[in-house]
Amino acid sequence: MIKTIILAGGSGTRLWPLSRTTYPKQFIQLFEDNSSLFQKTLLRNKNSEFLIVTNETQYFLVIDQAADIGVKQLSFVLEPVGRNTAPAIALACLSLKQDDIVLVTPSDHLINNIDNYQRLLLKGQTLAEKGFLVTFGITPDYPATGYGYIEAEGENVSSFKEKPDIKQAQSYLKKGNFFWNSGMFMFQVSTFLNELKEYAPDIYEYSKDAFKKGIYEPTHKTTRILESDMKKIPANSIDYAIMEKSNKVKMVKEDIGWSDLGSFDELFKIIKKDESNNAVIGKHVCIDSEDNLIISKGNKLIATIGLKDIIITETADAILVAKRGDSQKVKEIVQLLGQDKSPLLDAHLTVHRPWGSYTVLLEEPNRYKIKKIVVKPKNKLSLQKHFHRNEHWVVVSGTAKIQNGKKKLILRENESTYIPMGQTHRLENPGKIDLVMIEAQVGQYLNEDDIVRLEDEFNRV
Repeated sequence: MIKTIILAGGSGTRLWPLSRTTYPKQFIQLFEDNSSLFQKTLLRNKNSEFLIVTNETQYFLVIDQAADIGVKQLSFVLEPVGRNTAPAIALACLSLKQDDIVLVTPSDHLINNIDNYQRLLLKGQTLAEKGFLVTFGITPDYPATGYGYIEAEGENVSSFKEKPDIKQAQSYLKKGNFFWNSGMFMFQVSTFLNELKEYAPDIYEYSKDAFKKGIYEPTHKTTRILESDMKKIPANSIDYAIMEKSNKVKMVKEDIGWSDLGSFDELFKIIKKDESNNAVIGKHVCIDSEDNLIISKGNKLIATIGLKDIIITETADAILVAKRGDSQKVKEIVQLLGQDKSPLLDAHLTVHRPWGSYTVLLEEPNRYKIKKIVVKPKNKLSLQKHFHRNEHWVVVSGTAKIQNGKKKLILRENESTYIPMGQTHRLENPGKIDLVMIEAQVGQYLNEDDIVRLEDEFNRV
């Protein structure tokens, strides 16, 4: 059985404001069946065993989305900081057997032709079993500047090329032996580790040391890498570290209907169109508007008049308007927001937590914040306290089991309690349905880092 290593981290920049640091594009539910790219990755590889490389923030998103489609047998490597793909794959391989055949795949790619995809994997497996590092090429159908390229003759790889400018991309397309680099790989664990040791010995040694010192939790089959050890590993991609240097590289290709959905222009191509060729997600009415991408995720109606080739993306806290063809420049917007340290880069108004979620309903900075809190059945928050805010809790539905200092309370619909600043407290849902509460925070500092966790079911700091 092939072991599938899924790389499920990400910074959430290329599809902002839909994607955020804590909620990158692979978890966004973009499709008519309400599935995400991550879930589609699991489903097309459902006959394999999964090892997920992700981070603490997205760990519980992975668990929840996998459980929603009936996938529960997962193991994990959790990276405290990202060091690119070579260390991520190295840490994953160090947890597997030397003779395991592994498929390495990103979690945010779309593949529409599943039959051809399975044929592609069989070709790759045959070569991997012979000791080759297999990369998967995609035949380009236009001169894309957003992808890296593989130069190959048949299965033999000549070179890897960085993302080209438009003239280079046109030249690659004309030559006919250049293929998009899909970012997927297949090999035997021992082959990869031996080549890593040969061509990137520093990554190999530091990854080996970090994995050895990692904290393994057998209940959840999770290895947590320590931040101090992770930071010692040189950051590098698998392409730079190994693939461009090794003489054991082969490429296979199939028409698998592939896209990495790296921009809103790519997203436009795969979304169902209306009678005016508008690609629409959410509520939209239009007059004389055609060839637009309209996405409403904030539950608002978007009305357009006389627009053509425009991108409009709306969430509860941000709106992006751009020309189609210019959506690669979203990363420049993200850079500007980063310079201002904008919280809009990090999270949506609704933030997912291992115990459920919270939604910011109203906020006046340094004065008050109103949240809706949803706690899943049989889950509880950490035992915690805050130094800069008071909290008022009102139960909207469900049953709340509350520790408030030395007091233990059971609250039901329309009942409330007050948590003074500095008081140790905990919230739990002992029931069988979601607990929904309204929380009013009052204080001069209301950021999420004003939490001192004393006990935590999920081993968070």
